[in-house]
Amino acid sequence: MDDDPQGDCGLLKLVRNERRSKLIKQGAEARVYRVILYEREVAVTLPTGKGNGAVEEHIVLLKHRFFKRYRHPSLSRSITLSRTISEARSLVRSARSKVNVPRVEFVDETRGLLGLEWIDGVSVRQWLGGIPEDDENDFEMPENLPPSTLANQETAMDSIGEQLARMHCADVIHGDLTTSNIMLRTGTNIEPVIIDFGLASVSSFWEEKAVDLYVLEKAFASTHPTSQTLFHRLLESYAHHTDRYSPNHGKAQNAWHHIHTRLQEVRLRGRKRSMVG
Repeated sequence: MDDDPQGDCGLLKLVRNERRSKLIKQGAEARVYRVILYEREVAVTLPTGKGNGAVEEHIVLLKHRFFKRYRHPSLSRSITLSRTISEARSLVRSARSKVNVPRVEFVDETRGLLGLEWIDGVSVRQWLGGIPEDDENDFEMPENLPPSTLANQETAMDSIGEQLARMHCADVIHGDLTTSNIMLRTGTNIEPVIIDFGLASVSSFWEEKAVDLYVLEKAFASTHPTSQTLFHRLLESYAHHTDRYSPNHGKAQNAWHHIHTRLQEVRLRGRKRSMVG
């Protein structure tokens, strides 16, 4: 086990409870669990008028940045603390700018624990019918999601573009924008939720925002080979809303002009790298 040897807590004990916890992702730096944080009985009134008890579960996504034995303990603690705090702050900063992100439920930075709202839904990659990952052979699309028709896809791109514009206007750089890290919430019309801010940072540099978009563009090209028009639609929405939500809205500075110029430069550098191997 790579768990921090400096101690344990109730949450770490909870993830070992197989009835209330399920490991859903194992990464090099963190494990992600679906956890029933607590259960409570609620009264339910039946059509007959008689009351009946039901159990309500409060489910969270628990991210645990575990202790790495190959690092010096003080370095490991410092990295764990800074990355956990950075991710939580990026989520809160985005939420304050009305970006659809998971709600932060709790933070224990010393143990590398971050509790987030559990999002019921599917990734945009799954919804668009992208190339499946290794653990998705038995994936079934939920019935309470809008079908992936062309009209719905265009609506989704418009909404995603707006969300990314809000995020960048708050100077939050995601760091790993892919269609796997944008979800569509079930039970709604089309509501994208941006997830996994583990590599996020705060920056006002146009270049950083352009790189974010370039990473997403490459993800579309590799996972959804026929989706070039969809990404173009997303970018049009992003451009419109970037100038709308920019702190400099109405002034001479045009945020999208600067980001677009940097995006073209990043694309050119990317093409040169691919040509030389």
